[in-house]
Amino acid sequence: MSLRSAATISIIGITCKAFLNSGLCKLSVNGLQNLVQALENAHREHDRGIVTISNHISTLDDPVTWGILPVTYYLRSSRFTRWTLGASDIMFTNSVFSTFFRYGQVFETFRGKGIYQPAVDNAIEKLDQGCWVHLFGEGKVNQPDTYQKDENGFAVLPRFKWGIGRILSSTARSPIVIPMWITGFDKLMPEGRSFPFKYFPRIGARLSITFGEPLPLDQIRSTQVRVSSDRHPEQTQIDFDARMRTEITTAIHKAILTLGRGVSGPLLADPSR
Repeated sequence: MSLRSAATISIIGITCKAFLNSGLCKLSVNGLQNLVQALENAHREHDRGIVTISNHISTLDDPVTWGILPVTYYLRSSRFTRWTLGASDIMFTNSVFSTFFRYGQVFETFRGKGIYQPAVDNAIEKLDQGCWVHLFGEGKVNQPDTYQKDENGFAVLPRFKWGIGRILSSTARSPIVIPMWITGFDKLMPEGRSFPFKYFPRIGARLSITFGEPLPLDQIRSTQVRVSSDRHPEQTQIDFDARMRTEITTAIHKAILTLGRGVSGPLLADPSR
């Protein structure tokens, strides 16, 4: 980690921690030990990465969420702070923003350019180095009042981007995958407000951050490898790779949705309402 990157990460992390502890919001954290244990896991010395994946309900989800981490993590190597992907048309719109987010360990991602682009390649490379990558499966902000309903009237999380499957199927070793569910950030930073209010967080929001148990990605990947040996002779490797990405993405989406319903109920609504 460069000195400038270390300074950016430390300042932002400490600022977010100060906000969360300021009394300007109420915070509930559950299962943080699942992430801490993964970050401290000895397997990381053998280049086993960590992936956290969550719903995405506001522009402040990242970095404010990471204000819950111990301060020592901000001051250590980049292996203890997340890398993530950020939209070019939102976060990299000028030279100042671009420099800031790059020092903040964000890979510039281009919407519509598909799963084979440098940001996705970089995420895979970081995982192969034993780093931690955070992903928002939906690829954009979707606040709970916009969720569609299924035939039972239950809210459904929008589908995840196929890049999730490519990243998780392409690493040399299966990373530790930790599902997350966050609530209240949509009240902290609601979408659709007019200028200049849309740039300022609302005071008094009730936030919750929940980390689930690590997912059995090794099992998911090995199942797909066994299936490949039985595939039809006309099925190409490209077909198989696409199927594996789809299956992994679907499994991750199901895990996040299940965690979300456990925290927020079938409507995926903020439990504090």
